[in-house]
Amino acid sequence: MCPHVENHGLGRPLITSSFSTNWFATHQFIAEMIFHARMENHPCRTWDPNHANLFYVPFYGGLHASSKFRESNHTARDELAVSLVGYLQRQHWWQRHRGKDHFLVLGRTSWDFMRTTNTGYDFGANCLLMLPTVQNMSVLTVERHPWNGSNQHGIPYPSYFHPSTSDQIVAWQNKMRQSERPYLFSFIGAPRRGVDKAAIRDELIKQCGDSIKCMLLKCENGASKCHEPLEVLKVMTESQFCLQAPGDSFTRRSTFDSILSGCIPVFFSPHTAYTQYGWFLPANPNDYSVYIFDNNGNTSSINIEKRLSGISTKRVQQMRSAVIDLIPKLTYAHPNATHLGFQDAVDVSIAALVKHVNSKIRIN
Repeated sequence: MCPHVENHGLGRPLITSSFSTNWFATHQFIAEMIFHARMENHPCRTWDPNHANLFYVPFYGGLHASSKFRESNHTARDELAVSLVGYLQRQHWWQRHRGKDHFLVLGRTSWDFMRTTNTGYDFGANCLLMLPTVQNMSVLTVERHPWNGSNQHGIPYPSYFHPSTSDQIVAWQNKMRQSERPYLFSFIGAPRRGVDKAAIRDELIKQCGDSIKCMLLKCENGASKCHEPLEVLKVMTESQFCLQAPGDSFTRRSTFDSILSGCIPVFFSPHTAYTQYGWFLPANPNDYSVYIFDNNGNTSSINIEKRLSGISTKRVQQMRSAVIDLIPKLTYAHPNATHLGFQDAVDVSIAALVKHVNSKIRIN
């Protein structure tokens, strides 16, 4: 894990002739650490709690969950979460609104923190998000629970680009607008076994592999090009559409790699993006994405190449423009930046959270 926590969680720099110094091999589950680093230097930070609208709880729940994933004793697995709750409840500023103005950030999906029982199937989760005290707070997570996540708010998975200025953002956006895209669509991913979503992935791999208009990057165990940021970006920047099939859970970091690459995402579940990232994505999904579904849940009945080929060139250009316009707000800026000149994912989150918390406090 050590390489992934370097540079405030950005990871190790990608040193190539193709990229500037603002590109890093960032791990998909490290958003909590990057967010913390941005909070430390954020222009809205105050040292006087009397003037604070929000209280950020710098708890690396995702990193801790990863370290305790194989812990069979549930009490030991939950111990730090329970201790955190006890600590918060003893704080003076918690009492002001009983935690309604507090928030924490999790770099893993909400499912990893929502174990509801000490018996039955156990996939390594702890009980953090099930604790009543935490349910009083706001939780920012890369994947919220679609049905039981009323206090959860989806934030982007971190991709590889962490700009320090608006000029760097604009330069990259212009490059993506001018990028030649010889492939109609692409898929980057591995087959899944023993999960409901396996059938979708198997079908996408089959259809992509059978089409000369599709670029397939099939992920395998061990060393794989899928774990090489430059290989991932190469596939996506050469594609007009990027297929985003659910994996172990609904969401994918690949969605944000796709948008960063100016590649129009194609979804097969509303929970991969539409029910997740309301603070960041347009209200009308058709503006920036394609949704492919069958009423019977059978992807094999849909010819993906035919469906995507039927979208007019003008419409594709409009959608790609909308996708590229989203890049700034879905990007995590470099934590050391002082004069960004644009709102990144952290800025958008804080602005939306202030509105949400203020309305919640007024109601109560």
